[in-house]
Amino acid sequence: MSAVAQVQQVAKTVAVSTGKVANAKSMMIWRPHGNKMFETFSFLPPLSDAEIAKQCQYLLNNGWTPCIEFEDAEHAYADGHGWSNLDSSINSLYYDNRYWVMWKLPMYGCQNTDEVLAEVNMAKKCFPDCYIRVVGFDNIKQVQCAGFLVYRPASGAACAVDKRQIQG
Repeated sequence: MSAVAQVQQVAKTVAVSTGKVANAKSMMIWRPHGNKMFETFSFLPPLSDAEIAKQCQYLLNNGWTPCIEFEDAEHAYADGHGWSNLDSSINSLYYDNRYWVMWKLPMYGCQNTDEVLAEVNMAKKCFPDCYIRVVGFDNIKQVQCAGFLVYRPASGAACAVDKRQIQG
């Protein structure tokens, strides 16, 4: 009358895996030191002017106002500060009392990515020891909708891609 449930024996694994033999070594450990990342795309190699222009065009296509911000290395990165003690390096656009200095005013009415690139290049020239990012503001919702790093100072160079993870 009562059926006995069949219990399937599962082989014990010694490591986390994606379940595919070909991917057994794809699970990597993130190196926590010298691996500071900021905003969207900061894990990539530096963006070219053409790549920055494409991202700026995305901001403009969505009706967002580009704004350029910069900050020195000491204040740009939030690592366990504020009341939350949260390492915000993994949270794009999470502030927790971490505000960057605005380069001029937001670029209200900007219609051309060349205008944004010119301002980014001027910010690089004036502040070569600072991080520089472009953010996109929605003037209707009154929120920041996008942000990406466009420049790292020589002292803040990102860890080489092949050095960012440890294979376990």
